Amino acid sequence: MIDKFRGKYWFLSNFYESPIEDENITYSTVEHYFQAQKTLNREEKLKIAKASKPAKAKKMGRQVNLRKDWEDIKLQVMEKALRLKFQNPDLRKKLIATGDEELIEGNQWGDRYWGVCNGSGKNKLGKLLMKIRKELQEE
Repeated sequence: MIDKFRGKYWFLSNFYESPIEDENITYSTVEHYFQAQKTLNREEKLKIAKASKPAKAKKMGRQVNLRKDWEDIKLQVMEKALRLKFQNPDLRKKLIATGDEELIEGNQWGDRYWGVCNGSGKNKLGKLLMKIRKELQEE
């Protein structure tokens, strides 16, 4: 079980530097991309894409004109972001190399949707990573 995306598993984190491009905008991390997708306003997306750090992008994402369908699409947005990230051959190899380990986004900040905090949570991020890993292993 890999329950914290730190150390040699830091590459699994949404804060890991792994440039992805969508709609002619380059985002330096999955976090930048994900936060930018909360809005339909291109200018807001560009500002988030240019944020100096993923934590800053996350903070900016809380202040955008939130799209009405966000709660309905956020899981698909995250999956798309991860698929874009793991097009990188080195990251793809590293993800595949986690074998059949259960991937859990363990955290201390109370995120029980994307991860697990104090033993409880939906672990949506970990489940998406395992889904993508399985598909890559079968290719």
